[in-house]
Amino acid sequence: MAVPGFGEIAEQLRRSTVLIHAGGRGSGSGIIWSSDGLLVTNAHVVRGSHPIVQLWDGREFEAVTQSRNSRRDLAQLRIDAASLPAASPADSSRVRPGELAIAIGNPMGFVGALATGVIHGVGPIRGLGTQSWIQADVRLAPGNSGGPLADSRGRIVGINTMVAGRLALAIPSNAVRDLLSARPADGWLGVTVHPALIPRSDLRRKTLGLVILEVEPGSPAALASLLPGDILLGTEEKPFTAVEDLAFALRGTGPGVLRVEFLRGDYTRIRRVTVQLGNPLQARSSVAA
Repeated sequence: MAVPGFGEIAEQLRRSTVLIHAGGRGSGSGIIWSSDGLLVTNAHVVRGSHPIVQLWDGREFEAVTQSRNSRRDLAQLRIDAASLPAASPADSSRVRPGELAIAIGNPMGFVGALATGVIHGVGPIRGLGTQSWIQADVRLAPGNSGGPLADSRGRIVGINTMVAGRLALAIPSNAVRDLLSARPADGWLGVTVHPALIPRSDLRRKTLGLVILEVEPGSPAALASLLPGDILLGTEEKPFTAVEDLAFALRGTGPGVLRVEFLRGDYTRIRRVTVQLGNPLQARSSVAA
């Protein structure tokens, strides 16, 4: 189906999309949310408190991370620039299956790449908690994270975040409005984790654990001597029963103390450590939680 003015719509979206450099760990995308330099992206794209942002015209700026919500995987950045080509957000609650979807991003080093498809669904997804997602059959690749998912008029309905099966998952634009309403910052642990079922002979069953894949140097997790390969079981208050439980434990806490239970090597021995949580805005870099 032909869309009148599609070329102009796509070009405007490209100009409203930025490239975010994450050092030696690749790059991601972001959206110019307002013309005075406010940008929005995924929290997992922002590897530090001062990432480098490249605009469509090649100009580069050092950005400041103003807020970061690891539970919802959103981050708010600011660059010192004016009169930028800001995107136009839509009301994501009005998105319906079957509508045209347009994705812009910077996958695999291709700046301003475009993909199209249709919306498949809107709502929570099993295994990913209670938050709502926009599901679309647009093709995403590493580097698309943080970029816009737009409707046929070029209005932003979501922020592309991950792929589940063959569908792209985007955070609804209304969730971005919630982020910009200045809620308390999440605590920062400094780890990347992956869920796994752990055999426990003492419990005669398998239990969910979050395997640490990476520990950010100088992070609260590193200072607490947590290591890649350690398996987080929960806090002293409750065990982890879902992937998002760690993010909930950090939600809105800011700097503080978190008592964590974990395994290292011996599945029969539960270890405990007290972690002094940090603030991601004061840290050199941050990752998934």
